[in-house]
Amino acid sequence: MTRTVDTTQELAAFLRTRRERLDPRDFGLPQRRQSRRTPGLRREEVADLAGVSTDYVVRLEQGRGLRPSAEVLEALARALRLAPDERVYLFDLAQHRMPNADKPAMIPDPALVRLMADLSPRPAMLVNHRFDVLAWNREMTLLLVDFDTLPLSQRNSMWLCLNHPQLCGDFYVERERVVREGIADLRAAWAAHPDDQALADLIHEFTTGDSEFARLWARRDVKVNGRGTKVMRHPEVGRVAVEFEVLIPVEDPDQRLVIYRAADADSQAALDRLCAE
Repeated sequence: MTRTVDTTQELAAFLRTRRERLDPRDFGLPQRRQSRRTPGLRREEVADLAGVSTDYVVRLEQGRGLRPSAEVLEALARALRLAPDERVYLFDLAQHRMPNADKPAMIPDPALVRLMADLSPRPAMLVNHRFDVLAWNREMTLLLVDFDTLPLSQRNSMWLCLNHPQLCGDFYVERERVVREGIADLRAAWAAHPDDQALADLIHEFTTGDSEFARLWARRDVKVNGRGTKVMRHPEVGRVAVEFEVLIPVEDPDQRLVIYRAADADSQAALDRLCAE
């Protein structure tokens, strides 16, 4: 039978191997007359770089049951020059939630933008966990709104649903369900990104300025919506029912590729007419 991970021992081994792969010359450390018996940095050098005691590093590398704090893990990750994936692995082994970056990426990944273009004629857009719309294809602008005409502060799918003249009225046939599901998704993102001040400010704006949002936010529903359906009343082509799929790239899980496809033949015909104009 395959054994499950012994996280204490794996953490110890991982720290040792990351330390031993480092070249002291890259750190500008003084040359010592005594030759190094093992490759990489010494434990005391890592301890000094991380601002912890040498004894603490020794006990960690010996797997003596320590559970370092998130602050210590961050210091060790910097001292050992861990790559992003290695940093995540370190925090996972120590059973800590990894701190979020100061702010999520607002620049769309070029590879995802190319993929979005390849998805035409299916409407597609790229959003982050706050629902900020980062990029879109032509079909999505024809179906929803021309994002190029909006200021950055309004390029947010929740803001548009609550405030944009074309989208906040009876555009969605099941409007309350659409808003409720969006809020449940946003609440999950809020818990996963507790240090995201921009997200906190956005939710404060909605809860204090929109009674519908405040009422539904108070329900505390939580659900990440990876797929579903929406039915729209488009001002030019009439009823359009779409199925949506949300894809989260492994390289950047704070960006989401949202793809719409027609849910029935009549809706496909409506989308064809819309995109042919």
